[in-house]
Amino acid sequence: MPRPTARNLAPNLRRRGSRTPDAAAGTGQGLIDLLPSVEVELATTDKKLAKVTADAVVLAVQKTPAGPVVLLPADAKGLPLDLEEQAKAVGATGAADEVKKLAAPKGSPWPSIVLTGLGTGDESPSHVEALRRSAGSATRALGKTDHAVFAFPVESVEEAAAVAEGIALGAYGFRAQKAKTAHSVGAPLTRATVLTSGIEAQEQELTAAVNRAEVLGRAVSRARTLVTLSPDVVFPESVAELAQALADGSTTSGKSSAELTVEVLDESELRAGGFGGLIGVGQGAARPPRLVRIGWEPKSPVESVALVGKGITFDSGGLSLKPANSMMTMKSDMAGAAAVLATVFAAAEAQLPVSVTGWLCLAENLPSGTATRPGDVITIRGGRTVEVLNTDAEGRLVLADGLVAAREEDPGLLLDIATLTGAQMVALGTRTAGVMGDDDAVETVLAASVASGEDLWPMPLPQHLRASLDSDVADLKNIGDRNGGMLVAGLFLKEFAGAQEAAQESAVEPVGPWAHLDIAGPSFNEDGPWGYTPKQGTGFGVRTMFSVIEMVGGEPV
Repeated sequence: MPRPTARNLAPNLRRRGSRTPDAAAGTGQGLIDLLPSVEVELATTDKKLAKVTADAVVLAVQKTPAGPVVLLPADAKGLPLDLEEQAKAVGATGAADEVKKLAAPKGSPWPSIVLTGLGTGDESPSHVEALRRSAGSATRALGKTDHAVFAFPVESVEEAAAVAEGIALGAYGFRAQKAKTAHSVGAPLTRATVLTSGIEAQEQELTAAVNRAEVLGRAVSRARTLVTLSPDVVFPESVAELAQALADGSTTSGKSSAELTVEVLDESELRAGGFGGLIGVGQGAARPPRLVRIGWEPKSPVESVALVGKGITFDSGGLSLKPANSMMTMKSDMAGAAAVLATVFAAAEAQLPVSVTGWLCLAENLPSGTATRPGDVITIRGGRTVEVLNTDAEGRLVLADGLVAAREEDPGLLLDIATLTGAQMVALGTRTAGVMGDDDAVETVLAASVASGEDLWPMPLPQHLRASLDSDVADLKNIGDRNGGMLVAGLFLKEFAGAQEAAQESAVEPVGPWAHLDIAGPSFNEDGPWGYTPKQGTGFGVRTMFSVIEMVGGEPV
């Protein structure tokens, strides 16, 4: 039996999804025009600090029981001798996310000294993450500054890379839907130089670290912007068109026979292909659903990874309508798909030696006379049926279609990422995501999360909860036990991410490992910014998935 490919998922798959009058109305401009076009320019230098000219020098401050301690670089010539006294005078404590400014001594090559807190060490899981977070806090405070030199006491390429990454992540401001006259408000830092005079490293190592930071900065900025943009411009067709526009504008395709492709299924093709989850969730909306496959195929891939993202571009709950207050942030229900899109393009830009496919499961969940009703039975890709008892448990339905489609291509590793359950936030809060699935996949994701600085926590998939998904009229139902809701949702997805019965006989196809990331809390920041994390869309998941791909490809993380 030949290995199935994306090209036989439905008729005419390679044709772009057709434009409909309803979907096109009122878009104004393409999403690609709303993505960030300006980013911080990163560099490193091994010059002595006094020889570097900039608008500001950034120093790290450690919080200790005895008071703030300014951590000086290897060569601190030019800095005030009474720097710690001055730091105390302006109220610096070294607390995490704290930023204070001082005037530099007359004649200094940098007129301003910026003190940024590292904390006590308890706020971050590692010293590397503390450096990343501290650099991000300082960068946010340096908006509208042209050039800053970051003179942290870094002792390795890993630490220098963390500082560069914190700068790239912190230099973000959402201005896409503000009046042009307001664009300069909150404009990010333009240029940043990381001082590396205390590191014994080859120049190419530092260059690679900076390039990686820039790639991740661009990717996370894309994901953040897509999540933060309003749902009248972010909808299934516009996201599909964005993916195609990004691929068309990429300089990656054609390099060394590598290929970057985008394929779209529109609503008629979804019906023909048996994607009942996407059709069922999206049938109440004027703007129809889409399934987008983004593929990165290097010349000689060492392994394959599939990423499946939930892309509910607005979630009203459908006929199981949410309360009004609960809808206010539901533009963010496509954060998983945004992270997948950003990650695949980042993998291509970085020329990672791994075949990567990203599946964007895109739909709007809205009530209407054509919407799915509680009690309806839908058929997921592959033939299994689901009784829909709550239309607000829709993410798992579109993911089921995406997981089956991804599994048909037999990837070496399968990950899905979704703002799936409110239960995730009840269990883990708003800064920590849950991960569950096969042991090998979960361990890989957790290792990648530690390297990336994103906080994930392993969760179980207790088999005794599976019985709560049994249905009297279908193969299973879309809701189960209320207690352990995050785990029940994971068990539902496991039904479609695992081995599928072959079409011919009852034989089971061999499958690779799978993990599910529930990012409901950390994908959207309703509070104030902190570290390198802005308010609204955070881009959570991009760095972890990118690190997973690096690990699978044997690249250093």
